[in-house]
Order: sequence, then structure tokens, then C-alpha cells
Amino acid sequence: MVRCLLVDDESPAIALLNDHIKSFKDLEVIATAYSAVEAFEILKKEEIDLIFLDIEMPVLKGIDFLKTLKNPPKVIITTAYREYALDGYNLDIIDYLLKPISLDRFIKSIDRYYERVQHQLDTTPELVPTESYFFVNVNKKQIKVVFDDILYVESLKDYVRIHTTDQRIVVKSNIGKMATRLPSHLFLRTHRSFIVAIQKITAYTQRDIEIDTIEIPIGSSYALQVSATLTV
Repeated sequence: MVRCLLVDDESPAIALLNDHIKSFKDLEVIATAYSAVEAFEILKKEEIDLIFLDIEMPVLKGIDFLKTLKNPPKVIITTAYREYALDGYNLDIIDYLLKPISLDRFIKSIDRYYERVQHQLDTTPELVPTESYFFVNVNKKQIKVVFDDILYVESLKDYVRIHTTDQRIVVKSNIGKMATRLPSHLFLRTHRSFIVAIQKITAYTQRDIEIDTIEIPIGSSYALQVSATLTV
């Protein structure tokens, strides 16, 4: 899922973006903010892939807010003012949407987002981790988790549960962050709430993954990736 943050001081603009986003199964609104200050606080707590950012907002304008971020997520500017377009492009944004935003123009903008992400994937060499384990923080104690012991990972809103061959470990994190810690050649995201260990899969259908007697759903937006990964 593409985790989105909507930043705009006008409720109708937020509502319109929400409606457009509902047209995409793989876009998810994680949070909305009515000021840049509120957006900054959200970014400290949540993993965000894409920001829809208004420019004319009280206290701190969108462009000035964007300049304060060291490693910002991908950004699509939304504004009623054409004159800001040059500033936006100088900051390497994905697109510049002029209000009121039509659905067909919104779709083109999302296409540009995917093109940018795919280009970065194509030009960035994949580094295969040499480590066979990682540590997670549980009740102020660092617990070692061996990759080969993991069966699957399950989302529990603000937590994740790591199911291993002999225990269940609950960690304060979200599944997106956990996915970045697991080697992509060993683990597969099958659903917005599940990551499975590829070598532990015993069977699968178009609808679910099986690890022995455990059934794990396949989300519609993950089905193609699952099929491409598991089909020999």
C-alpha cells in the first residue's frame, strides 16, 4: 500500500482528495493535517510514502514546510495558485495539481508517482543483506529474531506480531517499517496486514497463502506480486 498524508487547511479540499484516493485500491490515507505544523508531527510518528501538500496555509506555507524536511517522502503539490509551480518543481516534486482537482488529472499524477518510484527501483542496485537476524525492542529489551525462524508477520494497528516457529513476539511498529527490515528475497508482502516467509509457504491459491494449517489472505493489490514471486 502507498501510505498517504493529506495536508490542506480547507476541509473540502481534503474531502475531494479522499474521494479520489478511494478510486485506487493500493492508496491508503494514513492521516490528514490542516497545517504544516500538524503534518510535521505526523511525519515523526508515521511512515509516509506520498504527501499531497497545499501551499497557501497559515503559519507555515507548504513550500517552506517542504524545505525543512531532510528526507521528505514523495510530494504532490495541490494549490489554487499557478505561480508556485516553478518553486515546486525546483524541489523535485512528483506533480503540481491545480485546484479544483479533477479525477482524470489526479490519475495522471498518481501514474507519475509510480513511474518515479519504478525508475528509482530500476536504477538502484539491490543489496542482499548478509545478516541472518535482527533485533527488536520488547519492553526495553532487545530480542534477537532469526530470519529463518519467522513464519509470518501480522499487523496489529500500532504494533506487529512476529510469528516464529516457537514463539510470538509483539513489537511496537507498523508493518511498513517491518517490511523494510526484512530481506525482500526471503519475505513477501501478501496483504496490507501480512508479510510471509517465502520458504515457509506450503501451498497457495488466488485468495490465500498456506503455511501448514495457517491460512493468510492475499490482498487484491498484492495478488500480481504474489503470483509473480511464487510462479516458477
